[in-house]
Amino acid sequence: MTLAILVCIALVVYSMFGYPLLIALLASRRPPSVPATAPPDCLADGLLSIVLCVHNAGNQIEARLRNLFACHWRGSLDIVVYCDGCTDHTASLLANWTDKGVRFIESPSQSGKAAGLNTAIPICRSQIVILCDVRQTFAPDALERLVAPFRDPQTSAVSGLLDIAPSTSGSGRGIDLYWRLETKLREWEGRLDSVIGCTGAICALRRDLYQPIPPDTLLDDVVIPMKLAVAGGRIIYEPLARAFDPQDLNPDREKQRKRRTLVGNFQMLERYPEWLLPWKNRLWWQLISHKYFRLLVPWLLIAIAFLTAFAPKTPLIWLLIAGQIGTYTCAALGKLLPTLRLRLLSVPAGFVLLQISCLAAFFAYLKHRKNYLALWRQPAVSRSQ
Repeated sequence: MTLAILVCIALVVYSMFGYPLLIALLASRRPPSVPATAPPDCLADGLLSIVLCVHNAGNQIEARLRNLFACHWRGSLDIVVYCDGCTDHTASLLANWTDKGVRFIESPSQSGKAAGLNTAIPICRSQIVILCDVRQTFAPDALERLVAPFRDPQTSAVSGLLDIAPSTSGSGRGIDLYWRLETKLREWEGRLDSVIGCTGAICALRRDLYQPIPPDTLLDDVVIPMKLAVAGGRIIYEPLARAFDPQDLNPDREKQRKRRTLVGNFQMLERYPEWLLPWKNRLWWQLISHKYFRLLVPWLLIAIAFLTAFAPKTPLIWLLIAGQIGTYTCAALGKLLPTLRLRLLSVPAGFVLLQISCLAAFFAYLKHRKNYLALWRQPAVSRSQ
């Protein structure tokens, strides 16, 4: 029983700390690439396409378009907006922008972002397509930074950096820490070979390499680049290409968003099991360690609690019991006392919140397997488009 406890602890430690340390060590042996500044040859005509999928974005769309047109770019922009079952005035506002290079597609019913990408990307006029969301804004040089890595013919997609406003609550600081770790993981993975997934709010890909995905795909920003990587391309991380999100990492909102993301991981595991095989996917180790091991962590924690409760009480077992009680007590205080911005409370609170989200995601996955789009339409879920 003690051995089983230690194995569970080792897996948790590997998932949370071991993999980041290993990938950081491996990445340190690769010299950082010098950021390119000139656009690739495939954009010699200066035309760059941008795709936005929106739902009822009438109060945001014009500000977003102004932001995109204000970005530094030496040529013209071809902006395609997919109106996903909009029932507000989004389409009428977009009609005022058609003379500036904006095209829009109206879907009579809400079909999801993946369906929108399947429709919009093939009709883009540029060889490079920028994908973004309506809520965020780009830094002035974001477009130039995103397309420059495509000078390397092996580059199939590029992910930028999403800069999220820090949480105003104490318990949210733990989630802030998680997001900072996530951005570092992408930096290390990108230096080693390729990132496991892009930031959906700011990324780019080669149009001709795009492979349509199932319309109910939840993690389009992971499935699309993974398909490109499995086909032999590299997925680059460019942290100098930055987008800014005005919404902070509110714990309740983040719990809902994270649940949908984790359901997407279960969906991806079910639909693409061949990605776990080394001879099918050169990124198999990163994918398992970065995405799938995290799905096991809450179950491992439950197993540790159960096993330590019934194991013979040795000094080690008592130490583990005390550690669990202390961790979960700090997590509870961090959640109940959000104004206390103490790492001793906020980090455990953020960690436990993510594990609760993962458990909820498993049951949501079982519930919505026949209709994944219902996860987008639940009122409690804040939609990222």
